[in-house]
Amino acid sequence: MKKVMLVEDEELILQGLKNILDWESLGLKVVHMAHDGLEALKMWEKEPVHIVVTDISMPDMDGLALLKEIRKREDKVRFIILTGYDEFDYAREAIRLEVENYILKPVNEEELERQLKETVAKLEEMDKKKIQYIDEKTQWLHFLNGGAEVQEYGRYMEMLGLREGAGAYHGAVMKWKMEGLKEKKITDVIVELKKREHLHIVHLPPDSLLMVAEDDTMDEEKAQEYFLELQSQIESRFNVMTFIGVGPSFQSFDKLPEVYKKAKKLQRYLIVEGYGSCLSQRELKNRKLTDISVDESRLRKFILKKEKDAAVDYMEDLFLNNIQGDASAGALYQTAVKMAVLIEDIKKEYKLESGGFHDLSELMETIFSADDILGIKTAFVTEITEVISCLHEGDSQYTPVVRQIVAEVQHNYKEDMNLKTLAYKYHMNASYLGQIFQKEVGCSFAQYLSNTKNSIAKDLILNTNMKINDIARQVGYPDTSYFYRKFKQCYGVSPASLREMKKY
Repeated sequence: MKKVMLVEDEELILQGLKNILDWESLGLKVVHMAHDGLEALKMWEKEPVHIVVTDISMPDMDGLALLKEIRKREDKVRFIILTGYDEFDYAREAIRLEVENYILKPVNEEELERQLKETVAKLEEMDKKKIQYIDEKTQWLHFLNGGAEVQEYGRYMEMLGLREGAGAYHGAVMKWKMEGLKEKKITDVIVELKKREHLHIVHLPPDSLLMVAEDDTMDEEKAQEYFLELQSQIESRFNVMTFIGVGPSFQSFDKLPEVYKKAKKLQRYLIVEGYGSCLSQRELKNRKLTDISVDESRLRKFILKKEKDAAVDYMEDLFLNNIQGDASAGALYQTAVKMAVLIEDIKKEYKLESGGFHDLSELMETIFSADDILGIKTAFVTEITEVISCLHEGDSQYTPVVRQIVAEVQHNYKEDMNLKTLAYKYHMNASYLGQIFQKEVGCSFAQYLSNTKNSIAKDLILNTNMKINDIARQVGYPDTSYFYRKFKQCYGVSPASLREMKKY
């Protein structure tokens, strides 16, 4: 049964709409009745509906504004607009926004019922297309994973649009970066690719595309160049980041499942190559893969001596300079596991506990779900910085005045604090207090205050949907650009980059 919302600012008319029809006989259920657009939007967010019947002219938020807001959240919702104003501008705007119909008041019962039946029929047709689409993708995955019978291959060849006896086929799998990518943009890319002659595609939701090019004149090297050029055009035109794995060329359609598996297997090299790369089986075979050397004792020393800058520099050098394209994905993951275990051992050895830590399984999940080396580096830098910060806090040798200052920073970090005002408060010489703080805490007061703010900001970035500007103000940075600089100095990445990469 489809859900309906009625929106009308006049209570008498609203009740009339509710009672004018036998909604159940139409396969409908009225679940919300609202008096203006704002109230309706709140109700919709708590429980979405399939059909909205709404007046246009209402206080606070009119019907067309409500339509636009709900369409931002779900474009499949159907609208029937009611109004007492027979004005072309309203009708034109309603038509542009793809409403089901535009009905004048007083509402005619038969007209409303007719429009509702047509709307239900349209929703059912949309559901059928969705089921058919999902069923088709399921069939393709069944075939590509080797589950189809030989006698079924002809049907799949016909579905793909391949010509029998075309000669040489070249298969590849394109994976796109999903962050911030809207469904419409994916559709635009698919539509554009379907225009290319002799290129046949199958969308494998949510993030992959099987591509088969038929061309007798291309060998495997030229096939990679073809897909690389195609990738460049897609990325430049649609601003969509992709990774393409190119399988071996083949002559017989029954080899497609095998080629698909080989091309898809190349996707694990995305972590090394990064988006914007096009890697082929042929190229990978010609590579001489190298191991990755990690000096665990050196990294451990940096962490235990609380040398944050040295530890971050080591991670930068390891991931951005020493790990090249000739490193295998397996070697990269082995290295990541070793480093994660090292960090876990330090936390256990020193009995470190912090809300900002992740246990070993959570850290490994973050690493294995990262899209590229930068994502892995960010995960490690964040975790190591948290460990070093906790090691600082774990020192119990603070003098009473330093303990008081540390506690004050934890509670009043938003305030405009400085060592001079604190020295005056505790009746001490500012220079002498600074020396004591530096000696006991291991960093200057200004650095400790900055680290505290940035640690709280990091938690807000990872665990809330607050805007970066609001987070900056929340932790006491009125200047957002200054916050970006201090945060990057602390964690090695910008606040925006950390939020984009979070997988927690």
